[in-house]
Amino acid sequence: MAHGGEALNPDAGAEADAARAAQERLEFGRWLFAQDCRFVAGAATADAVPAATLPEIAFAGRSNVGKSSLVNALTGRKTLARVSITPGRTRQLNFFLLGERLMLVDLPGYGYASASKSDIKSWTGLTRDYLRGRPGLRRVLLLVDSRHGLKEPDREMMKMLDEAAVSYQIVLTKSDKPKGPELARVRAAVGEEAARHVAAHPELVSTSAVSGAGIEELRTALAGFAAGE
Repeated sequence: MAHGGEALNPDAGAEADAARAAQERLEFGRWLFAQDCRFVAGAATADAVPAATLPEIAFAGRSNVGKSSLVNALTGRKTLARVSITPGRTRQLNFFLLGERLMLVDLPGYGYASASKSDIKSWTGLTRDYLRGRPGLRRVLLLVDSRHGLKEPDREMMKMLDEAAVSYQIVLTKSDKPKGPELARVRAAVGEEAARHVAAHPELVSTSAVSGAGIEELRTALAGFAAGE
């Protein structure tokens, strides 16, 4: 005779296992992003890029989209990545080591109109070389301001990522700014466009470094790369 609800309903057992696994991933994400995270290298040229020894997650986005704020929110720190009101401040690849398990890479901001053509060419070339030749790169988070949606510089970056065959996921930043219906409209438009790109991850994440929205979800997903998922 079968005893217990799980024996009578096999689906209940599977659901319980799935729930436990999800909770374990959540807890691992919290643990990992609470570990020591420190700046280890800044590379302004391809020769200065450190050797790839760990899984890497790169952060890309237009200047002033909120990359530094997002990195700080994920790691629970206020000054790990410098937050600047001056667009275009990040002019090199910045590497941050998280818990000896994962490398976070802050890519140079793009779409900064006041930068010189030579600087833009240099930053773009550095980013392209990194994307094409980094075996440890697991995913690029492409940050898009939720108030504005995709702009032409974002589309150029998406094309670069497609050509480099690098998996990328769009993360909407500053999601506390637009009203609910407007955020939903932007999400739908961005998702529809992203679906036409071969290297784009199908799921979008809406985040806010101010309210904390989406931060735990993103931590859990990124921690999976450190766990070998």
